[in-house]
Amino acid sequence: MTAPAPSHTTAEPPPPLPRGPLSSTVVAALTDDTERLPASGDIARADPYGDEVQLSLYMLYELHYRGFEGVDPRREWDPCLLDLRWSLEDRFTQAMRRDIGDGGSVCSVSEALENILVEPVRDDENSVSHYLQRHGELWQLREYAALRSLYHLKEADPHAWVVPRLRGRAKAGMAAVEYDEFGAGRAEDIHAALFADLMADLGLDTTYGHYLDAAPAEALAPVNLMSLFGLHRVWRGALVGHFASVEITSSPSSRRLAQAMRRCGAGPAAERFYAEHVEADAVHEQIVRREVIGGLLADEPDLEPDVAFGIDATGELDSRLATTLLAAWREGESALRPT
Repeated sequence: MTAPAPSHTTAEPPPPLPRGPLSSTVVAALTDDTERLPASGDIARADPYGDEVQLSLYMLYELHYRGFEGVDPRREWDPCLLDLRWSLEDRFTQAMRRDIGDGGSVCSVSEALENILVEPVRDDENSVSHYLQRHGELWQLREYAALRSLYHLKEADPHAWVVPRLRGRAKAGMAAVEYDEFGAGRAEDIHAALFADLMADLGLDTTYGHYLDAAPAEALAPVNLMSLFGLHRVWRGALVGHFASVEITSSPSSRRLAQAMRRCGAGPAAERFYAEHVEADAVHEQIVRREVIGGLLADEPDLEPDVAFGIDATGELDSRLATTLLAAWREGESALRPT
């Protein structure tokens, strides 16, 4: 007997436009379970950092968030789609292992953290926040917000998956930080809601997933990384490393972005989002380093290379995104894909 599909009222975005034969097959398979899935050879030949792999992964991960309009919610656990996702994930993770090493560029968490704790005085060449602080124009701030909306409109959701996989100090510390991310009990202060307010100040569409078609692969990959780590218990250490990297680098970069918003007259809600993160994430950094990482490694010291890998993988994908954005903006061109 087939169980009835549960009712759902969540607003679901439409499926994105495909970007090639691989993603076209995935779009078709999502809406029709009789459609064939991509062949293993197609996946093996695809660029692991390119549009086809990253969009396909994003679509399959989104089934675990809000799904897509016209896609049966029960497809979230379709074994054929999970098998496809596994193949794409393997292509992605093997590329990252090749580029940064199995345990990151270093196996010591203290070394990995040291690499991101050093705050450069000026880094216009490689840092989006430094560039926007000093040179950014309003249209560039709008593009940055549009691309970052793919994560920030579900901010902290991917990290919540790790909570039941932790215990003791690590669980308590992670829950404390997540509580703040989700508004500390106040719906209007949920960080995703604050980002929607930022987007409204910038005149952007606040609809969930609206800018997916405009996002280059380099903007999809960082979001996919946290979904990958969050959905697999085996990657719990890497997700903690990713979370640590985000919290440690957030406060100084948020300060620069708040200044950029103020300088360009973006509006009070736009400035507030980043101003809120300056203070909050400075506190979160200490909790994550001492309690989450410290507690995890006290319980499971063998996960240290995974934590380091999560830190390094985050930096690698953020650097790729920065290169793409800055290359376009310095030429006065849009970093968004034409839609």
